[in-house]
Amino acid sequence: MSLDPFFQDSHIFHRSFSHKPLHVVAADGLTLTLDDGRKILDVTGGPAVACLGHNQPEVAKAVLDQLSKVGYLFSGGGYSESATEELASLLLKDTPGGLSKAIFLNSGSEATDATIKLVVQYWNTRGQPQRRNFIARKQSYHGNTLGGLSMSGHQSRRAMYADFMTDRVSFVDPCYAYRCKLDNETDEMYVQRLKQQLDDEFQALSPDTVAAFFAETIAGSTLACVPAEKGYFQAVREVCDKYGALLVLDEVMCGMGRSGTMHAWQQEGIRGPDIQTIGKSLGGGFIPLSAVLVHQQIFDSIANGSGALAGGHTFQAHPVSCAAALQVQKIIRRDNLLENVRRMGVVLENLLKTEIAPLPLVGNVRGRGLFWAVEFMLDKSTRTPFPLGDDVSTRIKDAALEEGVNVLSNMGFAGMHKIDTAAITPPFTVTEGELVEAVQRLKRAIVRVSKPYLAARETVCNGEKALGVVETVVPVNEVSV
Repeated sequence: MSLDPFFQDSHIFHRSFSHKPLHVVAADGLTLTLDDGRKILDVTGGPAVACLGHNQPEVAKAVLDQLSKVGYLFSGGGYSESATEELASLLLKDTPGGLSKAIFLNSGSEATDATIKLVVQYWNTRGQPQRRNFIARKQSYHGNTLGGLSMSGHQSRRAMYADFMTDRVSFVDPCYAYRCKLDNETDEMYVQRLKQQLDDEFQALSPDTVAAFFAETIAGSTLACVPAEKGYFQAVREVCDKYGALLVLDEVMCGMGRSGTMHAWQQEGIRGPDIQTIGKSLGGGFIPLSAVLVHQQIFDSIANGSGALAGGHTFQAHPVSCAAALQVQKIIRRDNLLENVRRMGVVLENLLKTEIAPLPLVGNVRGRGLFWAVEFMLDKSTRTPFPLGDDVSTRIKDAALEEGVNVLSNMGFAGMHKIDTAAITPPFTVTEGELVEAVQRLKRAIVRVSKPYLAARETVCNGEKALGVVETVVPVNEVSV
């Protein structure tokens, strides 16, 4: 690969060197303005982060106001201040599912690490230090720190750091009916099979050694916006309760209103998790912020046992970050934006199913609220994925950018199944007109990228061989690990 001189001149260690990044000079609402004057319709806001869009004056004012009061306090220094306390009270005043305490951090990855440590401390406080095993799901993603990756079932992101990964985490199958449900299974049978698999894993590890089960309530960037089948989380909750283990739900990406309710688990018919991680739509991306929401029972055990939370972070409960998030959450409530999430979610679902789903290389459309994705298949009639070396999702994302719309592609080969997706996760303020325009631009991009595949398929059907084309699009069997 020829390295663009930009990367040598820039003092930033950029995340990708595949092509020179587009330079954004302004952002407002859903629109990104580039230095060459082009306008990009941003219907992802990063990975489902910018829930209020870009450039929100009320949040900017809240940040400035906080900076004029208290810009920073060390959370371990015995201090408190109003912004952090008010944000926690706003989030937890109704104690959803028994969640009553918040630990504010900087990223979803930090939230996962803090959760792992919290779970270990809890069981030590309860006099059960043998509970050190965790169960998570294949093709999951819980963060990019070593702790987050240890809990993530993402094969390619874990591979380089395998020697640093704990052996205390084992993995069961995700709830991913489109690719994993057997031909002769009903939805109920599929859920029961997954429940039994989880129960079997508890038994294999010895139930009294299992600390917690980790899962994304709606699978995020790895599987791309996959809601669980009806009854799945009820089954998971039952297994955890049966063996006394904690249920940890990762809602960093799908939570805080993204799915149409403040917490995605509120649509699953369960009493709630024991611990929940949140981020992204918590603060809308204006200043980094995440949180761990903790059940009262866990707090009581640690407060009355250890007497303190083990460990902490320099920028934990940062006043300015919390002030920004507090204003974001006030706006969401004041403007009844969750109702817009639900209404525009129906609009987006209908647009994707009528405009995108019929396209020849589109296999599946799934999601909830304003959290939707399209999965591409080389042959959707047989659910045959694209070859491992064919990163079609990135080419569709790049083609979409050329059409003036920003969508989110999946993040590499995660293992078990080769996934190619494009996700649309617009701000809670999105309008029907913006969704129509975004879907039309995405459709044009998919059609353009599909042409060589369809031409090669036609050539094969005619008994010929298109040199240089057919070789790259011959179906391969599903990859399993």
